[in-house]
Amino acid sequence: MALDNVLFPVIAPHASGHLDVGDGHQIYWEQDGNPNGVPLLVLHGGPGAGLSATAARYYDPSFWRIVMLDQRGCGRSTPYASIEANTTHHLIADLEKLRMSLGIDRWAVAGGSWGSFLSLAYAQAHADRVRALLLRGIFTGRTIERVWWWDDGTRWLFPDRWQALRDFLPEGERDTLLKSYYRRLCDPDPAVHMPAAVTLRTYSGWTNAFRATEEHVRELATPVKALTLARIFTHYCMNGFFVAEGALLANIGAMRHLRGLIVQARYDVVTPARTAWELAQAWPNAALTIVNDGNHATDEPDMAQALIEAQERLKSLV
Repeated sequence: MALDNVLFPVIAPHASGHLDVGDGHQIYWEQDGNPNGVPLLVLHGGPGAGLSATAARYYDPSFWRIVMLDQRGCGRSTPYASIEANTTHHLIADLEKLRMSLGIDRWAVAGGSWGSFLSLAYAQAHADRVRALLLRGIFTGRTIERVWWWDDGTRWLFPDRWQALRDFLPEGERDTLLKSYYRRLCDPDPAVHMPAAVTLRTYSGWTNAFRATEEHVRELATPVKALTLARIFTHYCMNGFFVAEGALLANIGAMRHLRGLIVQARYDVVTPARTAWELAQAWPNAALTIVNDGNHATDEPDMAQALIEAQERLKSLV
């Protein structure tokens, strides 16, 4: 089954612009779908990935007023690839500024991967502004989750890809892999930071899809896109994603009353199903769906279909 047979049709935004959120940052936002529909905030992954071309196509445009944005430093937001004044707390504040600027009282919130982290963090800070949540590929920022992907998890499944990631670095820098990449990614010289960004993004591209192809990886590792994700992602990693260890699960009580849907691929290598299971156990008002034939990417038909079905169920919760 082709992806186009699963997703909603391509639509153009009916409104867009840039919002000055302070600290020198301008965030790009757009609205798709029904201008009079139920507001739905859609949060992209990364951190630093920016909006994908198909992001709005997972939601019924006749029902939802779809609000999307490029988070600080990525996509069409400026300044490009900036990690200055770029923390989880800044991003949460940006969402509130955007909500108020658009005259929205309460909205449903959807996000996958890093977007699930930011959705949870936002909902715990502003539960009174959230109608319900739809989350995919759950990530909570714990050390065990980071170590799994970058240090001692995926290397068991992708030893060839992981060795290429490691061997890009000189031998003396390989014991602190992410720290070494971060140092290079923060170097102002493109001859230093760009090869590091492409190498890191190439590794993530090979590991995040159920049936990864050269085309899939090449698209993700486009230099301009690769730098924003690689630099901002490692910046967040080096700072514990700007939350206390285990805080998102520990603070679930702040949003425990909210209804939620969790869609998780069983063979998700980037954000393994254990975290989604633990979130569902801690959050009784959330229903967990496990997709057997899927990894982390959303552009494979089984995962796409599960997400389309989940947004249909979300309609009854808002």
